[in-house]
Amino acid sequence: MPGSVSPSPAAVGDAAASPVAESGPTHLLRVILLMAGSCLPILGAVLIAPVLPKMQDYFASTPGAKALVPLALTVPALSLALLAPFAGVIVDRLGRKRLLIVATVLYALFGTAPLWLNSLGAIIASRALVGVAEAAIMTCCTTLIGDYYSGHRRVKYLALQTMCASASATVFFLVGGAVGTSGWRVPFWIYAVSLVLAPLMATALSNPAARAAADDGLAETETAEAAARRPFPWRQLTGICALTFFGAMVFYTVPVEMAYLLDDLGVENSGVIGMATAIASAATVTGAVTFARLKRSPDPILPTVLALCSAGFGVMFLAGNAPLLVVGAVINCLGTGMLLPALLTSAMSRLAFEDRGRGTGLWMAAFFGGEFVCPLVLLALESAVGSLAGAVGVLGLAAAVVAAGLWGARRSAGTTDPRSLPEQLS
Repeated sequence: MPGSVSPSPAAVGDAAASPVAESGPTHLLRVILLMAGSCLPILGAVLIAPVLPKMQDYFASTPGAKALVPLALTVPALSLALLAPFAGVIVDRLGRKRLLIVATVLYALFGTAPLWLNSLGAIIASRALVGVAEAAIMTCCTTLIGDYYSGHRRVKYLALQTMCASASATVFFLVGGAVGTSGWRVPFWIYAVSLVLAPLMATALSNPAARAAADDGLAETETAEAAARRPFPWRQLTGICALTFFGAMVFYTVPVEMAYLLDDLGVENSGVIGMATAIASAATVTGAVTFARLKRSPDPILPTVLALCSAGFGVMFLAGNAPLLVVGAVINCLGTGMLLPALLTSAMSRLAFEDRGRGTGLWMAAFFGGEFVCPLVLLALESAVGSLAGAVGVLGLAAAVVAAGLWGARRSAGTTDPRSLPEQLS
């Protein structure tokens, strides 16, 4: 686990000069495109959620529709989790920019396919292919952030990625609901937005393939041949990915289960439920902003962040009314807003240029795998303890145990490093 291994020098002191400009219109467009690309998988995850009941009615005569229609929403995340490691390998072999552009075009093709498909099975297949494109897009965007930036600026943009993803989830849900009033197929037109992004990515994003491999832990004198012999950091990434899988369940519990928890407390007004979810989402953004401003190596703060998430779950478990439930959700989401960029920054800091695509793909697989199993795990816990609030409490207890384990491992190994992440050289 992250706490049980010593951070590489890059984890706390990556001060390599950036290969790209960090100011001006070109820089701004580059950041916008990377953030927009990172939001596309979120669009795939939530855009059609508001129209699922209409889809259910349309395919009512289809055998198994009750189970298959919700699958249309979740199958992209499953595809992303299964295929992200392979996307990472392709990223390292074929190049980030080329794969990103191709995947962005395919995203529009597969995403809009349900506009013309009349078979529920075919629609689910197209949704699975959306997940394939998402795996490539998310891996490429995150890898490019790691390529372009280092030190605190990398932390800043990885945190910004979390902020944009969290905020876009609320926006896409509202957009999907608004356009879905015209029919369940209409939201699928929005997937065509990636056709606007692809040509902009082709012109505005530079190809970092020629960048020296010395930016993250490789000495400048190391040759390409020596880098090829260097083993992939499986041991370090295995721990981080395992923690990320668990962290994804912690991260997605509030967005997935908040409406059900409020319903259990007698809150049925959709406006109130939407407001409560929006407040929690805002707390996630606040947490990401806080992490970006800490200017610290991520590993030492992971136990504290997980403890904060656990405390939020504890308040939600004990809440007997809606306001207290929202308070617990806000505490938890402040923690998850810091947790996601901390885990991602920790993983990226251990990856050299030649390994970054594959490592990022493995991290993405762990994160979206945790997202996919989150509702299943909570359902199993709910059956075991008798209530959804109790299931959340059990997950909070697990988070506390993991936090204590990380803290103990760091103390026993003596790996705590109080140094700040330095500003990247300009």
